[in-house]
Amino acid sequence: MLSKRIIPCLDVRDGRTTKGIKFQNNVDIGDPVAMARHYYEAGADELVFYDITASSDRRDIMIEVVRRVAAAILIPFSVGGGIRNLQDMRAVLLAGAEKVSVNTAAVLEPDLIAAGARDFGSQCIVLGMDVKKVEVSEAIPSGYEMVIHGGRTHMGIDALWWAQEAERLGAGEICLNSIDADGTQAGYELTLTRMISEAVSIPVIASGGAGTPEHLCQVLTAGRADAALIASMVHYGTYSIQEIKDYLHQRGIPVRLHW
Repeated sequence: MLSKRIIPCLDVRDGRTTKGIKFQNNVDIGDPVAMARHYYEAGADELVFYDITASSDRRDIMIEVVRRVAAAILIPFSVGGGIRNLQDMRAVLLAGAEKVSVNTAAVLEPDLIAAGARDFGSQCIVLGMDVKKVEVSEAIPSGYEMVIHGGRTHMGIDALWWAQEAERLGAGEICLNSIDADGTQAGYELTLTRMISEAVSIPVIASGGAGTPEHLCQVLTAGRADAALIASMVHYGTYSIQEIKDYLHQRGIPVRLHW
């Protein structure tokens, strides 16, 4: 069985790592380069970097910060935020990222997924999904809706349909974030995670809600996720990555314990 990945997430705004709850009331928590280095040395399997206001501000990603983070670590590194075209993808990959995460731009221009997979390979293309639970309707039969622009714009697009469509277009991985659970530290959205994980054949990274190692255990087993994104529980020093991995290992979940 493949090892489950533990992936710290750096939400970056104005060159600083920030954290909010349900995409609101963000507070400054540190320098992304120093934090990236710390998590790399602490045993993170990968790292995710999101420029969280690039899409909503209609600006380019902070490529110099990406370069500095990439230079500080030797683990796979995914970058998202403000990536609108192949030129943006190429710039991020040349700056040192192994993967690019497309979210808003992919929803608005789905062919971007296919073009990125064609030019750089599906393994480089991560579909970022920001999802909110809504009433079941004809337009959204799963009860989960796609939201873009950093949680600001509801699209009326069914999340389950979009995940399957993105896989068809060539996405190599999905990072699935529950807006309702984001930053709450009350646990992942297991129903959403399991639904998407069982509907696609590409890896799914669960995101939003991690507060204890048990939450990761739940989403990696009952939620069927291939990896778990973490933020608040390590950003604030509540748990170390080693403590999380030791907990999962003791419960029979395969994780990389040592480099």
